[in-house]
Formats: sequence, C-alpha cells, structure tokens
Amino acid sequence: MQTTLEDTFTLNHGRVFMSGTQALARLPLQQRLRDIQAGLNTNGFISGYRGSPIAGYDMILGRIKHLLDAQQITFVPAINEELAATAIIGTQQVAAQPDVSCDGVFSLWYGKGPGLDRAGDALKHANSMGSSPHGGALIVVGDDHNAISSAMAHQSEQLFASWMMPVLHASCIAEILDFGLLGWAMSRFSGCYVGLKIESETIESASSVHVDSDSPKIVQPEFDLPPGGLHYRWPYRQLEAEARLQNFKLPAALAFAAANTVD
Repeated sequence: MQTTLEDTFTLNHGRVFMSGTQALARLPLQQRLRDIQAGLNTNGFISGYRGSPIAGYDMILGRIKHLLDAQQITFVPAINEELAATAIIGTQQVAAQPDVSCDGVFSLWYGKGPGLDRAGDALKHANSMGSSPHGGALIVVGDDHNAISSAMAHQSEQLFASWMMPVLHASCIAEILDFGLLGWAMSRFSGCYVGLKIESETIESASSVHVDSDSPKIVQPEFDLPPGGLHYRWPYRQLEAEARLQNFKLPAALAFAAANTVD
C-alpha cells in the first residue's frame, strides 16, 4: 500500500505517526467522518489565536485547507482570543435558525493558557448559553506548566471550574483524538462547552497512534431532561440558564463521563 504524508490526516484504519499538533488538526476531520457514518449533515468551524504550545496549529490547518474544505470545515484564525470565542458562540446558534442548511456545527476554539484568561468573559457566557444538540463546542487550551515558552507558568483547570465548564486532560497524543471526540459528544449531550487541556510536553511530542473511524466507542447514557432540554435556546434568560447549568447540564456531563468511563 502506498504511503503519503496526508495519511496523517486521512487514513481511517491502522497506525499513523503524528505529532500532537497534527493530531489536533486531524481531530475535526475525524469528527466529520463520525457524523457522516451516523447520518448527520454537519459543518465544522475552527477559530482561535496562536501561541505556544499551540503555535503551529494554524500553519498545519492552512496546509490541509483542501481537506477541511472538502469536509465542510471552515478555519478562520481570529484577531484575538475573545473574538474567536464570540464566533464559536454563533456556531451553536445555527441549529435554532429557521433557514438552517445543516444539522449542526461542531466547533473548536484554540489558544494558550493566558489566551484562555483573555477570552474568559466570552467563554463563560458561551457555556451559560449552551451548545447545540448536533454541534458541540470544544475549547482547546495549551498549558505550559514549566514556562518553557511563556512569560509565566500557567494551568487552566481552575478557570474552567470557575465557569462550571467540564474539562478533559489529554495525557498523550492518542488521547488528544479520543478526548477531543468524547469532548464534542459530551458537549452535544450535556449542552455544556467542554474544555480540552493539552500540556506542552504532550502537544510538542510525536508517536505512532492507532486510528479507527469507530474509536472511541461512545455511550449515550439515560438522563431525565428538563422542559425544553439542555441546549441553546432563545430568548436567553440569565437566571434560568444558570439554574439549568447547575441543576441539569453539569449532572448530565457527569453522567456522560461515568457512562464512558472518563476519569
């Protein structure tokens, strides 16, 4: 079988050698494939602001633009982190529009730890407003615990917790793919935006990873929904949204994590 450099992003079964940044670039393509297999007509959207340890992400996305375009995935690098987060909010409102042409838009925000600080107001409001059932929002943050390429050491779990936003922590390159897909599925199930933390030691490494279009297996748990469900709705009423987040959306995220053995 002939091997090409694009196998990193297009091979659907087998082992592929990739860096952490390449795995993050492959992630939306893998989500789109899963949606097609599930009979969903989704679009993808990526926006953020570069910064180490995710410094090269936008360059890789630019190089594979033809692959993204073919799968209805749009990449728009932002002027700053909060504008990227505001664009992500808009993607989760698409399914509620009367003239919608797709089932939903799965979205990915990216930035480094201090960029997450900067985008906090937009992301906190986004999590309160909620995701769409066939969209989902993944908030990818690169953390530099040892200040290798940052002005100060930083970690982001505390910020995610303060916004009541679930966060997954990828400890290897394979988990960037698995936890990214689980994160989008959790976002769709719970109505929450879901964080994905990747440390510099992980994203700046490389390894051989087993890939499969059916992996990971994702379980949808039983959960009693409140009136109107868990997802974005209009009009947005602040106190109702806060009660829904604390009493239903976070318990739904915990139920999803338990059903899929995510610790």
